[in-house]
Amino acid sequence: MALNSPRRAIHKVLGSVLLCLVLVSCGERPNPLPLRTVPFTDVNPYGVNVFLDREVEEWKMRRELQMIKDAGIGWVKQEVPWFEIEPERKGEYVDTKFNKPSWEKYDKRLDLINEFGLQAIVRLDAPPNWTRADNSQPQAPPDNVADFGDFVYTVVSHLKGKGIRYYQLWNEPNIFLGWGKAPAPAAYVQLLKAGYTRAKEADPNAIILSAPLAITLEHSPQNESDLDFLKGVYAAGGKSYFDIMSANAYGLSQPPTDPPDPDRLNFQRVLLERKIMEDSGDAAKPVWFDEFGWNASPADMPTDRLKWGRVTEQQQADYTREAIKMARSWPWVGVINIWYFRQDGTRNPPSDSEYYFRMVNPDFSPTPLYAEIQNETKDLQIALPGDYEETSPALQPSDDGKISSNWTLQLDPKASGGALLASSKPNATLLITFRGSSIRLRTITGPNAGIAYVSIDGSSTVPNKLKRNTDGKAFLDLYSAQRLYAQDQPIADGLSYAKHVLQLTVSGSRNPASQDAFAFVDGFTVGD
Repeated sequence: MALNSPRRAIHKVLGSVLLCLVLVSCGERPNPLPLRTVPFTDVNPYGVNVFLDREVEEWKMRRELQMIKDAGIGWVKQEVPWFEIEPERKGEYVDTKFNKPSWEKYDKRLDLINEFGLQAIVRLDAPPNWTRADNSQPQAPPDNVADFGDFVYTVVSHLKGKGIRYYQLWNEPNIFLGWGKAPAPAAYVQLLKAGYTRAKEADPNAIILSAPLAITLEHSPQNESDLDFLKGVYAAGGKSYFDIMSANAYGLSQPPTDPPDPDRLNFQRVLLERKIMEDSGDAAKPVWFDEFGWNASPADMPTDRLKWGRVTEQQQADYTREAIKMARSWPWVGVINIWYFRQDGTRNPPSDSEYYFRMVNPDFSPTPLYAEIQNETKDLQIALPGDYEETSPALQPSDDGKISSNWTLQLDPKASGGALLASSKPNATLLITFRGSSIRLRTITGPNAGIAYVSIDGSSTVPNKLKRNTDGKAFLDLYSAQRLYAQDQPIADGLSYAKHVLQLTVSGSRNPASQDAFAFVDGFTVGD
């Protein structure tokens, strides 16, 4: 037996090698992912706050957006201050300092965001002086909330054609710095109602985020606990005037595992806000994190400047990774906007503790946090076996790497997740990147639906569950006499368990009985 041992050892090694080769060729088979049923949670969860309005040179804006894209981040939150859009008087959109349209600056930045294939969340607040009799506090709300509603209507109308859909109305109204006077939940609800109502008039598919609340334990004439203020918002009827709840989720000096406590400020405090939502009958809505992160001020930073606590840069990276993983296990969490990506160096100097939230320094050198996020997102845009919404990062409504204006995200309570993608523009394309052995689309058929062409990996023969026209193109005819939801459309099976790309293209043609040529996509399923 001793003489045979080396031979058996060699056989064992060869067997292990063969098993590894089989596993690699077949691909690891993960358990299918269940459908995320809360709207706007099947999304790229990585977002960042940016300050592009402070940049002057276009090359710097482009480099920053390229770094954001390279990190796998899908969202950027950018403020569009009211006082810069309508500075002197109501209805006048002129930058009097430079004698040019006031839209020019922000149109340029939002166009760049779109060019890099990123989605914008636009924050609207910061009223101009003409909206108030008393301008001693520049962040105070307008005397007439209807003026804010008109401003929101104007912005949404202006940006509707640019593919902008997400709007945050105000910021931190529970503290003096955000509201400019004693916090008043009912007063904020009136402002929110005015903005929400007018936004929906301008674009019924606009998606409204509530103002995030500053996390605080204070109960004073100037600052109100975020938990008590949120209860006040619901008591004043605020539930009806936002689609997504915004929340701030700072970790301070605590790890993400630090449990929630009404008398403690930490990352899991967001669970207490969620409980208030559920107790108020609002569990069907998602929560997006408006500002999120840990501060990595240097060890020699004076303690009296450490407003947000302090962790090391490695802890900042580790805690961020762990917290995002934890948050994604909560079925109601969507986008998590890290505070912040980069600033030009004038907003907060290195002597200011807030500087050290950054992912990238003013000179574009990355921090360990940037590298950590880039590593975590590398497979984000490949759908593994499971069920997905049309908002999944694996589905891109574009054929050129940009967010396409050819497709509209339409809100519809009967659709899965409350929304669907629609287009009737010939050659409008969407791509689904997946790893699996089969794929099915979830569509809506109807009297105004047309024909869409489908290919996989550039081939019309791979979609073996579809019919082909006389040109050999695989197609879906989405016409039906009545509008029908959740229509399961098998596309292909028997594929190798490898990376594939499905392409759906609006043909512009239609069934003779159809009134139009729309394609409606409401999700997809990858099978094993």
